Amino acid sequence: MRKLIILALVSIFSSQLLQAQTAYVELGGPGLASLNFDTRFTGKEDGIGGRVGVGGFSISDGNGNNAGVVFIPLGVNYLFGKDERNYFEVGGGITPVLGTGNSGSDFSETFGHLLFGYRMQPKAGGFTFRAFISPIFASGTFIPYYGGLPFGYKFNSKKD
Repeated sequence: MRKLIILALVSIFSSQLLQAQTAYVELGGPGLASLNFDTRFTGKEDGIGGRVGVGGFSISDGNGNNAGVVFIPLGVNYLFGKDERNYFEVGGGITPVLGTGNSGSDFSETFGHLLFGYRMQPKAGGFTFRAFISPIFASGTFIPYYGGLPFGYKFNSKKD
């Protein structure tokens, strides 16, 4: 099962990398600390799009006990803007969480997230910046004031 998940993720990332308009590192947000790819589903700079990413961490207690967690943020977003550089972004998605605890005990969980924020993304490509609030919800849990700061690079889109 784990090999199938890894194969699916590699396929998704490979196809997204070839089509990605923006690649970015996100601190906070649904991937905690993650590498992400974002693309528009239409030929426009704004409108509907999606993101896929991977993040996580590993912890060791120094006695040979290790624990690791992988976050896979998946989402759909919509950009509103008029000047082709500054956008208001809204979106939502899910984040599967896969982990390994001490003694090889595996666990998995999924949480949902919403996104409301600002995106600076130049039309001709270049440095991008985002700042957002991202409420997180799961079974019995709701964190309304969670956010993120992504920064990255937008690849040059088609020339007018």
